Amino acid sequence: MDIKEILKERILVLDGAMGTMIQQYKLTEEDFRGERFKNHDKPLKGDNDLLALVRPDVLKAIHAAYFEAGADIAETNTFSATRIAQADYGLEEAVYDINYYSAKLAREVADEFTQKEPDKPRFVAGSIGPTNRTASISPDVNDPGFRAITFDELKEAYKEQTKGLIDGGVDLLLVETVFDTLNAKAALFGIQELFDEIGKEVPIMVSGTITDASGRTLSGQTTEAFMISVSHMPLLSVGLNCALGAKEMRPYLQVLGNKAPFMVSAHPNAGLPNEFGEYDETPEKMGHQIEDFLQEGLLNIVGGCCGTTPDHIKVISELARKYSPRGPVVNG
Repeated sequence: MDIKEILKERILVLDGAMGTMIQQYKLTEEDFRGERFKNHDKPLKGDNDLLALVRPDVLKAIHAAYFEAGADIAETNTFSATRIAQADYGLEEAVYDINYYSAKLAREVADEFTQKEPDKPRFVAGSIGPTNRTASISPDVNDPGFRAITFDELKEAYKEQTKGLIDGGVDLLLVETVFDTLNAKAALFGIQELFDEIGKEVPIMVSGTITDASGRTLSGQTTEAFMISVSHMPLLSVGLNCALGAKEMRPYLQVLGNKAPFMVSAHPNAGLPNEFGEYDETPEKMGHQIEDFLQEGLLNIVGGCCGTTPDHIKVISELARKYSPRGPVVNG
């Protein structure tokens, strides 16, 4: 079934945090190495993207838990699976495999659930994170003109990641947690270049992140400016995720809900992090705040980011069933 058609009929639910769930497994350095990287010369613990190659059982169990909770869309475990981010671990050459196998195992779990419930097809979104470099901002306060990465380097890295994701069987691509729109533009440029080369396209979601109460992205754009900056692409959706909890995200989502010429998505954190960097918001409290978005008719796709679990997604899924999706903006 075509996801675009389903989105006209109902609100779709994205899954929750992957890192939060992986932490519960208390994996060791040996888990991250497996057989393939047994003799790798750098520590690998904490490279969650690598788990597709060394502990696929963990990722499959997490995807299944989110689908059980009511999610329609699973994100691949590839948030940092570019050669730029994987350079920290000396794993640039494993990037294609990480993306391919992460997509493949998410696809397997999604297909199992679709087979069980044909009237509720499950989809896989290839997660494309922002990398740990920024194209717009200098990392050196003494040299504002310096850049740690070029647009072309970003474009090529995103293109390589996307190839693995599409070959692995994703239904859509999610360029998420965008704090620098120039990075997102590099991703979109790389994706379009790949589409042209392989003669195939999949729908694209773009999700930005408002970093604080100023209501701007890290590179200084307001929500509306961010939306306009990526609107040259025929996107499936534009939305917001991370950084803020649902309550703090609301005014910025209202901007998108009122003006976006695409579908609108949101996957907020489970509140703001406490002094230990943990997220305390209960599923019920988060659900109560998200229900406000649904009542206002702001959303087409909703899920959770940092700190959210299958319990959060279960509550969100039950709420999403009660409300109609946001309609198209006339003369958006």
